[in-house]
Amino acid sequence: VRIATPSYLASIFGKPREDLTQDCRSMTNQRLKDKLVTEEVGPIRVTMLRPAIDSLRNVFAKIEATDPDLYARINTAGSLCVRLIRGEMDQATAFNPDPGDQAARFRVMGFDRLHVVDLDGAFAGDSANGEAVRRILAATDVPVQLGGGIRTREQIDAWLEAGLSRVILGTAALRNPDLVKSAARDLPGKIVVGIDAKDGYVAVEGWAETSDMKAVELAKIFEGCGVAGLVVTDISRDGMKTGVNVAFTKAMAEAVSIPVIASGGVASVQDVVALKQSGSARPISGTILGRALYDGDIDPKQAIEAARSK
Repeated sequence: VRIATPSYLASIFGKPREDLTQDCRSMTNQRLKDKLVTEEVGPIRVTMLRPAIDSLRNVFAKIEATDPDLYARINTAGSLCVRLIRGEMDQATAFNPDPGDQAARFRVMGFDRLHVVDLDGAFAGDSANGEAVRRILAATDVPVQLGGGIRTREQIDAWLEAGLSRVILGTAALRNPDLVKSAARDLPGKIVVGIDAKDGYVAVEGWAETSDMKAVELAKIFEGCGVAGLVVTDISRDGMKTGVNVAFTKAMAEAVSIPVIASGGVASVQDVVALKQSGSARPISGTILGRALYDGDIDPKQAIEAARSK
């Protein structure tokens, strides 16, 4: 038995050892390329060998099966902590003159995530309550995501550098989807798309305008580009405490592989339970608590326990 050393093989094929080695490498690389598969896995599009794709899909499945996140919501307007009804600024109610203090209170209550909206920025198309947001960041150690008036890459980068865990792009997602896609690819886990819907159609510019784009179609645009999540809101219920729109949220969660966070109309702990038990093929990944939390209709401890219960 002769061991097939590179030198022996080279003598058989009549080629220099270095050329034969290169030929073998080329054949191996080509075989690997032929077996590569491109598919959407979770919120990203990957090109990998089939076993690697299957393993990655299992990782995302385990992530989706975890308990849904609960976000306490802070709306800022005129540097105050306020809540609106259906996005109407003339129906704003001030709950706390200091958003930073409110953030600290939510931390004491046990919330480990904050959802912050710059309402003035959403209407103006530019960040307007920067100082209030910075006070929130200084007052808490939990992850904070911010939406409202963020329209450019410069704003995205500046807010992330300021300490935000994620930025939410709403109007920009409709007007400039390429900005969202490029930012999501460059900043993994940092970009969330906010989809606010009225009768199933996307509303923008602080909900002042309703587009002809269906919410589910906008969501599908961002499949596979690395968007970390979708915050979906039925604005007809926002601030009304009439109950979250489970059917709409479920439909959005099943339409895409991007994690979906429910917002708008949450009235009680039962809404948290209803979302968790929606029966969606893809579990709803989170719930944002707003007015009902401020009004005392939701007990923080009970809400957190409901989200974590099996």
